Amino acid sequence: MSRREWNTPTREPWNKLIHEMLQAVDRHNRQLFITGDPWHADKAEQLRQYVRDLKSWIHQQEGRE
Repeated sequence: MSRREWNTPTREPWNKLIHEMLQAVDRHNRQLFITGDPWHADKAEQLRQYVRDLKSWIHQQEGRE
């Protein structure tokens, strides 16, 4: 089983949101390269941090199951 196929009831409701946040990071990175506006770098980093925090929380919740 690949890592992306692995799922738990705790992860399931968050998977789509995580995917969308990573797509938003990609969009900000593209805009950064196109415009050079550092605002996009900041927003991309904020989204990456949110995803890291969310994944850590999910791991903690799974440890309690």
